[in-house]
Parts: sequence; C-alpha cells; structure tokens
Amino acid sequence: MFSILIPSWNNLKYLQLCIESIQKNSFYKHQIVVHINDGSDGSLDWVKENKIDFTHTNDNAGVCIALNMAATKATEEYIVFVNDDMYCLPNWDKFLADEIAIVSSDCFMISATMIEPKDTNNNAVIVANYGNDIDNFNEAKILQEFTTHNKEDWSGSCWPPNIVHKYYWNLVGGYSIEFSPGMSSDDDFAMKMWQVGCRHFKGIAASRVYHFQQKSTKRIEKNNGGKQFFNKWEMTQSHFNKKYIKKGQPFQILAAETKIPFSFKEKLKHFYKRKFKY
Repeated sequence: MFSILIPSWNNLKYLQLCIESIQKNSFYKHQIVVHINDGSDGSLDWVKENKIDFTHTNDNAGVCIALNMAATKATEEYIVFVNDDMYCLPNWDKFLADEIAIVSSDCFMISATMIEPKDTNNNAVIVANYGNDIDNFNEAKILQEFTTHNKEDWSGSCWPPNIVHKYYWNLVGGYSIEFSPGMSSDDDFAMKMWQVGCRHFKGIAASRVYHFQQKSTKRIEKNNGGKQFFNKWEMTQSHFNKKYIKKGQPFQILAAETKIPFSFKEKLKHFYKRKFKY
C-alpha cells in the first residue's frame, strides 16, 4: 500500500528492528526501500541477502539525497519516510490509511506520532521511556502500554514517519539536497508542500512509533539548517511552525493564506537575524 523509504547509515541493528516492526505490526503489506549510506557495518549485505529494495552510496550522503535516491524505486501511490531508529507499533499504518480515506484531496502531509524516551519540549510527542537504545528496549512492555498514553491529533505534520502522495513528492522535488546532510530539511519540505497548496498538516495520535532519538544525527557534522531556511524562505523556522502549520498544537483546519503577516516583535526579530546573525 505504501512505499516506505528508510535512510540508514551503519545502523544495522536498528535497521533490522525497524523493518521487523514494519513487517509484523503493519495492517497492510508495503514496499520497503532502504538507502544504505556506506554500509560497512554489514547493512548493505543484509538488505541484499533479504531481497529488500535498496539504493546505495559509498559514503554518508545524508538524509536528503538518501530519500531522493530511494524514492526513485518507489512503486506505490504513497511515500512514507521512516527513520531507521524507529519501531512501528501495531496498526500504525492503518490509522494513516484511514485518515487518507477521508481527506478530500491528495494534497496532504500526515504524520504518525512518536513516543520518545527523553523530553525535548516537543508538543507533538508522547514522552515515555521504553529504552534509549536497542540493548535496553522493552518491546514487551511498550506493546502492552502504547495505547494507554493519552494524546490528541495535532497540527504541523512534518516529522517522520510522514506520508505524502507520490504526485506531490515529485511536484515539490523531494527533499532539498542543499540542506544536506539534513538539518531543517523536514521544515523545508513542509514549506514546499505549503507553497503548492497543502493545508492538511496533521499528526495522527492513534498511529504510533517508538523513536530511539538521534542514533544517526548525533554522529554527523550538521549543516546550519536554520540559516538556510531563513535565507531561502525569508522567515524563521519558528515563525513558519507557529504561524503557518501550527506545529504541535491541537489539530485545526489551516487558513488558506499564502502570506501570514509578521507582528511588530517578529519583524524586529526578522530584522536582527538578517542584519546580524545570517
């Protein structure tokens, strides 16, 4: 039903757990496409041996190039981005498909809801510790408890696992490679979706995955995504997230405006960043 794209960078144990969770906890059958960055940990051999669709680069190309390369092998109507350090919980995909069935347009961006062990002040996330790495992951406990955590649908979908129609993936050009290795590329993709008319940015509370948090990003030399976003779109990420897609707030229908005015305070902040920071 979905083409699930999984970028992976020498993260074999997490990749194996991620794919295992998709295969045993999904309601529907899906195509899985892995992009292997480097693969010297055995992950390249593993996807070959298990006949999993894949693309490959000899070094770490970053998440943007990885996703775009993997997307070239996508055969299904909907494209899902899943991190390799995620564990998909039962029926995660059914709740996404149920939402798609009632949306009046293919122009949407929908996310599952992450459960994470550490609190990062992210209103879209459920904080509950079932292990901060694969060695202490309490799979049995989370399978018993994951539905008991209270959460409402939320606005501002852009984090993985996220799903878009392949038409709109291609229309906006996938993930912008100038954001490689990937900091702020999620917000940039959401802005591109906004620019082509998307106003349905919805996080589905019932669709849940466990996220071990930053098992790849903490190893990379990060790009200055905030600066790149500001220079490209002439606004801060915080303004886009707060005023445009209402990230982390209870779900609401978004206004159709393509330009949302800055308050006086935001204008001063905008001026300061343009003049002194960026």
